[in-house]
Amino acid sequence: MTDVPSMRGAEVGRRIGVGLMYGLWKPRVLGSWRVPASGPVILAVNHSHNIDGPMVMGVAPRPTHFLIKKEAFVGPLDPFLTGIGQVKVDRHSTDRTAIARAVGVLEQGGVLGIFPEGTRGEGDFASIRAGLAYFAVRSGAPIVPVAVLGSSGRPGRLIKALPPLRSRVDVVFGDPFDAVEGARSSDTGGSGRRTRKVLDEATARIQKQLTAHLENARRLTGR
Repeated sequence: MTDVPSMRGAEVGRRIGVGLMYGLWKPRVLGSWRVPASGPVILAVNHSHNIDGPMVMGVAPRPTHFLIKKEAFVGPLDPFLTGIGQVKVDRHSTDRTAIARAVGVLEQGGVLGIFPEGTRGEGDFASIRAGLAYFAVRSGAPIVPVAVLGSSGRPGRLIKALPPLRSRVDVVFGDPFDAVEGARSSDTGGSGRRTRKVLDEATARIQKQLTAHLENARRLTGR
């Protein structure tokens, strides 16, 4: 049986994130009240900088378990990330252990954080992988779009790989939405299985919703 990531560990991670993110930068958080207070939720976060995940962990109103590439779990970071409830995933194969752990988070009513683009890039949701649709369709959990803006604008003076210290980073949470709205029950395969057609339709719907949220977040923040 696959171990489900620790929710208590994720709460510890959230508290560490609060201290680091508010201590090093100036997060401006908009719409965090839109995250459902209980029950399974998927946070779909754009990804343009390495601090995007820790930033969301620190400002989200609930402890978050992120799917994180296995390459980040090196040296002492491996037991640390595992201890704070994060999920190691092999992006280059069907990682059944990671899938089981992520599903377990949602089945226990937790918050799963996903970078739908799969890897760090422009952070514009232009390319969405099917993994997000799979978790949303299988679990029925609502998706909350999250836009992190300002993290990749310019490098810091002291540490080039980080945004300038005490600079403002905007995090905008959107309205929850259902990935399978409008999908016909005859396509869902019964007994929890989902057809390629449903997943493709869900992925297209998700991309449309995430792109619209990002555009709105940019207008709202002036980014």
